[in-house]
Amino acid sequence: MINLVKKSGEGHMEEMRIVALNGNLGYGYDVQSLEAGLSLKPQLLGGDAGSTDAGPYYLGSGTALVKREQVHRDLSNALIRARAAKIPFVIGSAGMAGGEPNLQWVKRILIDIAREEGLHFKLATIHAEIDKAEICKALRNGSITPMDDVPELTQDSVMQSERIVGQMGTQPFANALAAGADVVLAGRSCDTAIYAALPIARGYDPGLALHMAKIMECGAQCAIPLAPNDSLLGVIRQDHFLIRPLAQHRICTPDSVAAHTMYEQGDPLVIYEPEGRVDLDQAEFEQIDRQTVRVSGSRFTAAPRLRIKLEGARRIGYRAFTIAGVRDASVIRNLDVIESTVRGAVRRNLSVAVKDADFRLEFTYYGRDAVLGELEPDRHIPPREVGVLIEVIANDQLTASYVLSLARSSFLHCPFEGRKTTAGNLAFPFSPSDIEAGQVFEFSAYHLMDVDDAASLFPIEYEEV
Repeated sequence: MINLVKKSGEGHMEEMRIVALNGNLGYGYDVQSLEAGLSLKPQLLGGDAGSTDAGPYYLGSGTALVKREQVHRDLSNALIRARAAKIPFVIGSAGMAGGEPNLQWVKRILIDIAREEGLHFKLATIHAEIDKAEICKALRNGSITPMDDVPELTQDSVMQSERIVGQMGTQPFANALAAGADVVLAGRSCDTAIYAALPIARGYDPGLALHMAKIMECGAQCAIPLAPNDSLLGVIRQDHFLIRPLAQHRICTPDSVAAHTMYEQGDPLVIYEPEGRVDLDQAEFEQIDRQTVRVSGSRFTAAPRLRIKLEGARRIGYRAFTIAGVRDASVIRNLDVIESTVRGAVRRNLSVAVKDADFRLEFTYYGRDAVLGELEPDRHIPPREVGVLIEVIANDQLTASYVLSLARSSFLHCPFEGRKTTAGNLAFPFSPSDIEAGQVFEFSAYHLMDVDDAASLFPIEYEEV
């Protein structure tokens, strides 16, 4: 089990200091926190810029969750200070999804800042999109296995994907830094690789380096009060590492750091990475001053061979939706009846040219069971008010909007036994009520691929900016 210990005092030993900018590029951070970290003369500044948390849309569309102005602000303040401090600045999962359009979008912002500020540096751009032919070859060779609860990958799924990225580990980052890159801008990558690559390359224990990186990748989210939009310091030494927030009003505790160790982990005692696994059953978390926690005992076991995660997205149609409120108790009691009636009405009123397979109509009731569905334990208790989300996904935007319009009007005026109101069943917060949301994507690849050479899979491009 994980041990939480409180101790005081800390000896001096050889160390490497790393600053995490924040939890996601574009989320913002306190510039004073960044400056406090840089005043400690760290060997690296890192920033995670992406995740699959926001779903497959950003990979499929090649766009970013955060806006250009957010990324420009975060990059500008950090890049200027990293160059002044003459330390590498490493960014992973550029543009949220880390595909080629995402990567190039962040690169353009980076170069714009360099021109605006008169900065000069060696840039390493690490590409993460993988050729579909390469993936199909691995598929034929039996080198691809699905993640848990994911179906087997097929050649059709590969070819239907808008793009597929590989989630790179530490080696591409280490190669770029060894080549003298001042700024490393990478496509899709393991969050840990951003912070673990340099200490592992310099001979620090991989278990400690990867564990520290796992905590650092979300910025100061391991602190109290938690803050993915603030900076964090990690200090790795021979047999332990230290974690400390860089804002004076935040603290880390053994509980808060241990809790974040378990963040996004299927097994709270194991961290899985492309290079291998980190076992945490002997890890100890110790309070050494008001803000700082010392962590030791993380143990690394190398994987028999390198495996990288594939992430692919394919377009499944176009979305239209509307949101409305219900406060009438009789309407709330009859939601299931109304839904069934509306589905029948939509089908009757649709053109025969629109087949059932051409669209998907969904109803979600916030305040009743929108989160847990039929697993909701209090589903039998009538709520006072309900938010109704009507959503249509169809082969094209015109059909999605057409079906939605029929469903919305049918729901609004749907009769049911005991109905007293004639004005309508729904209250709409917006006019127009119907929203065309554009393309919809789903994950087409979420699998592990055995690889022999990470360097060839994730090519690096160098240039003087």
